[in-house]
This record gives sequence, structure tokens and C-alpha cells, in this order.
Amino acid sequence: MKVSKRQKALSEAASKLGVLPVASAVAALKGLEEKLPKGIKPCKFDQSVAIAVRLGVDPKHADQIVRGSIVLPHGIGKVQRVVVFCKDQNVAKATEAGADFAGGKELADKIKDGWMDFDVAIATPDMMGVVGPLGKVLGPRGLMPSPKAGTVTQDVATAVKEYKAGKVEFRVDDGGNVHCVVGKMSFSEQSLTENIQALLALIVQLKPQAARGQYVRSITVTATQMPGIQVSAA
Repeated sequence: MKVSKRQKALSEAASKLGVLPVASAVAALKGLEEKLPKGIKPCKFDQSVAIAVRLGVDPKHADQIVRGSIVLPHGIGKVQRVVVFCKDQNVAKATEAGADFAGGKELADKIKDGWMDFDVAIATPDMMGVVGPLGKVLGPRGLMPSPKAGTVTQDVATAVKEYKAGKVEFRVDDGGNVHCVVGKMSFSEQSLTENIQALLALIVQLKPQAARGQYVRSITVTATQMPGIQVSAA
């Protein structure tokens, strides 16, 4: 794969930074493009910022799966499209709270036909019989409602408001890594730093009792078209 001059310059600059505290890593990430050589143009869109955390867990064991959700202090810079599987009075409650779509079997049928125009799926417990068969479609995309993530709940209004406010979900992958969006490059250094610190604090809090050895192995902060910068785990 051909590496662009921009990517090459940014990667070389990032490789010289070493391992930095969260605030310093955020400042370095936001400042990388300012140091591009003359003639190399910076990215033209507002990139999403994310962190990747490598954990000392074995996800093959159910008691070492790390997953959770959090309303980040400053949101993620994106209004998420929310669909709610519910019925009766909950349809009105979900809609009033800001849900983009709310309903039952008709929504499930729409998804079966290929419709996926949403970012978050929430369901009331009594609708899981309708939602369950969608597991093969929603699961691989990380959209399957789950009690542990707070997306299977009777309180649909609160759930919708939280996701509209910037709540994010995360789950350790098969390699023991957690990936999560924490904001946009247009955010201030302080806002990005506080979002990252809040997420890291929750991940540490969720350490499985079965985990052995060093829990947080490495942390990297990056953006859509930026190289990763190593963050101190201490």
C-alpha cells in the first residue's frame, strides 16, 4: 500500500514522541498537523478521536470480558441516531425523549430487509422476542441491545436521552483490546483529556477478578487520519 507524504510525515513525527501522559498526548495529537512540511495539506474534515486500550485479559473466558457504557463529560461531537423497540405508551415516551425511530415488529421487518440507518438500538425487555432474531444482523455491528450495556431497559426515555447526550458503549475484542471514540479534533485539549480520563477510569474499575498480571498493557490515542500516540498507563 502506498503511503502518502502526509501520513509519512505524521508517522515520523509521532514516532519521536515516546509515551506521554494523557494531556500531553492529546496536545501532541492536535498539534501534529501544524508541523507538516510546506506543501503538504492537513486533513480537511473534523476527524473523530479515539483510544485503543490493550488489556491483560482473555476474552475467550466469560469472566474476563470487559464491557460497559458511559456518558462522556463532553459527548462525542456527534448526534447519534437512536431506534427503540417498544410498544404501547413507551413509543410516545421514546419519541418525546428524542428517539429517531420507535416501534415494534415493523422496525424489525425493516431491518431484516436491509435498513440500518441508525447508530444505537434500545429495546424494552418485552420486545426481546422481536429483537432476538435480529442478532445475526445487529450483533456483528455492535448494535444488539444488551442489559449490560443499558440498552435493554424499561426506562426508554432515560436511555434515549443518555445516548443523544453522547453515551458510548465499548466491549473488549477477541485480541483483548477496547476501542472507543472519545470526541472530535475540534474539541479543546481539556475536553478530550477529560473524556479520555473518564473512560480510562471506568475501564480500570471494570477489571475482572479473574484477570492476572498487568491489566492495562498499553493505551493509544489516535484520530481518523492520524497515527497513534502512546499514552502512559500510569
